[in-house]
Amino acid sequence: MKHTLLFFFGLFLLPLTHANAQESSFLAFDRAGETQARVSNISVEGTQRVDPATVISYMQISPGDSYTQDSLSEALKRLYATGLFADVNLRQDGNNLIVDVVENPVINRVAFEGNDEIEDTELAGEISSRPRAVYIRNDVRRDVSRLQEIYRRTGNYSAVVTAEIIKLDQNRINLVFNIDEGPKSTIKGIKFIGNEAFDDADLRAVISSKEDRWYRFLSSDDRYDADRMSFDQELLRRFYLKNGYVDFNMVAANAELSPDKESFFLTYTLNEGDRYKVNNVSVDSSRLRNVDNTSLENVVVVKEGKWYSSDDVEETVDELTAKLGDMQYAFAQIRPDIKRNPESKTVDITFRAEETQRVFVEAINIKGNVRTLDKVIRREFDVVEGDPYSTTKVADAERNIQNLDFFNKVVVKPKPGSAPDQTVIDVDVEEKSTGEISIGAGFSTSDGPLADLRIRERNFLGKGQDVLFGTTIAGERTEFDLSFTEPYFFNRDLAAGFDLFHVTRDLQDESSYDQKTTGGALRLNYPLTKKLRQQLKYRYQTNTIENVDSGASRFVRDQEGTRDTSAISQTLSYNDLNSDIAPSDGYKLWLETELAGLGGDAKFISGKTGGSYYYPITKKVTFNTLAEVGGITGYSDSDVEINERYFIGSRTLRGFEYGGIGPRDLTTDDALGGNLFYRGSTELSFPVGLPEEMGIKGHLFSDYGSLWSLDESDPAIADNNSIRASIGFGLSWLSPLGPLRVDFATPVLDEDYDKDEVFRFDFGTRF
Repeated sequence: MKHTLLFFFGLFLLPLTHANAQESSFLAFDRAGETQARVSNISVEGTQRVDPATVISYMQISPGDSYTQDSLSEALKRLYATGLFADVNLRQDGNNLIVDVVENPVINRVAFEGNDEIEDTELAGEISSRPRAVYIRNDVRRDVSRLQEIYRRTGNYSAVVTAEIIKLDQNRINLVFNIDEGPKSTIKGIKFIGNEAFDDADLRAVISSKEDRWYRFLSSDDRYDADRMSFDQELLRRFYLKNGYVDFNMVAANAELSPDKESFFLTYTLNEGDRYKVNNVSVDSSRLRNVDNTSLENVVVVKEGKWYSSDDVEETVDELTAKLGDMQYAFAQIRPDIKRNPESKTVDITFRAEETQRVFVEAINIKGNVRTLDKVIRREFDVVEGDPYSTTKVADAERNIQNLDFFNKVVVKPKPGSAPDQTVIDVDVEEKSTGEISIGAGFSTSDGPLADLRIRERNFLGKGQDVLFGTTIAGERTEFDLSFTEPYFFNRDLAAGFDLFHVTRDLQDESSYDQKTTGGALRLNYPLTKKLRQQLKYRYQTNTIENVDSGASRFVRDQEGTRDTSAISQTLSYNDLNSDIAPSDGYKLWLETELAGLGGDAKFISGKTGGSYYYPITKKVTFNTLAEVGGITGYSDSDVEINERYFIGSRTLRGFEYGGIGPRDLTTDDALGGNLFYRGSTELSFPVGLPEEMGIKGHLFSDYGSLWSLDESDPAIADNNSIRASIGFGLSWLSPLGPLRVDFATPVLDEDYDKDEVFRFDFGTRF
């Protein structure tokens, strides 16, 4: 009986022992007691485009490896993270691991439906989904959010974007973004609460957000943008600080959307505080050795007794920093200490000069420039590796790089170097397109209807070089131009370049002939000081006087034919204007001289000099005066030809036609030009009562001048230096399509033979 029981007990244990022995071949226990499996083979099922070996490599589990449930979970996450698969399943069959995958489809085409405000190409550039890329659900969700954000920024706050998938064969899809743009959410009203010193109209002119008006049909400033509203708060703060309101505080800025989601109402609540004057201004340089306060006080812009202005304070800091830099204090720092006196409504300002720790530039690192060469960016720095670090010079470099207009973003940041006295300057840029092609159309009373084409690359081959081809075709003029400029010739601040040109002009109405000019020029432009520049130029051109009318003056007929001009010239210009585009303060001076006779037929010396001065009578009213005088004379028994003489009128002397004054053949009424001239102008520009952002201004002006002197005299020629003058008024409009100006002028001093031009209209644009 005992042996029988042992026999059956052995039969019971035998299968268990066999099973445990078999399982022990691929199961083990880790130290934490978690079961591990050893895989002898991995099979991948369901792949169409992806190679099975690639799938296994993503898992980071290979045949013969041991794995746990946690490692399988990690492998699953890694496969999903590739974005290649819509579904993944891992299962075990004995000692085999089977991976079932469902691949994400491939995007065959990305399309946009329902978009009228924004072009397909612009929308496609804002999303990450691309044709021939794998469809990833999360990316598409982000694309939908991005498109809705784009529409919100354009004022379409009710826009709705949805993504639709159209399945195709071979696991492909078409991805369609359906867009319901909805109505534009424009700004219907902007109001200010708490403003007493300035009315709402003044403050609306300060901020960048604008109320909806018919004339803003080409602008987006009348559409609500949260970022723009934040910027408006900063603009208001700067405006009040500039005008002496030291205690200004922005209390709140709210945007309320109308129930129909078609319009916004903006409300800015502010606390102006009191306006302060400057009581006392001083410079404290006691912490610097051997510095004379008098020399520093001479560059202080802030004046006692005037209203406080943050702009004046910032300008004074810049001037003092530059002055100390010239005195070899490269590490000096200016800190304005502003003390308020609430009782007297004044401030005391002390500019304290302190010498900071000596820090040197260890390295300048540039990144983000794919096309633009490093040297194009590096040469905008006034400091190089090893120089003393200067906050002002680094800030100037950042501004200079931005002014290149090669980049969407420019960030210049210093960071600690390898030692306490070393700093590294990081320059991060984001390039933008610098190629331009433009087509222009317009009309002027002097040239008639006109059209032009310009092709330009401002960063040619990434070297910062400027290449331009342009052509203008007008009723009275045809012109072709090709120019090239190297801004840093010989790696110095020398702008060198050349011009090629071909110009034809119809001067039949003025002087009974046509003129054709073909030639080229070499030029070199360089700074003498911060505001003074000089240009040297050599030009060679062929001038042809042709198609002379049979009834033309003999003084014109004698000029018929072709002559060559070889001349060198120089131009000095001093520019102290506050803006080159729309100046309202400052002045500009120029001096031009030219010598012809280095070969060619022409032999003459010419020169002209002048200046223009702008004075702001009020913030919106500007007075401008201009004066210029010039002359040309031949030498070596050579006369000045008609194509080199001066012609005054139209733009240069309103109220008179081009060539409307000066020597004239009284028999044929042909203008002959003159060798000596002077001209001047005074003009008052002012608002006309329309919203300032429309850009419409009125102008009252008076022009005067004279043109006289020929190399030969004849009783048939009227030639005297009597003054001509005119008065008039005009309107100018900085329209969305380009600048437009209309002038009405009437001569008050003229000669009987002069040609008047009462009305003048100029318009031009590019699109």
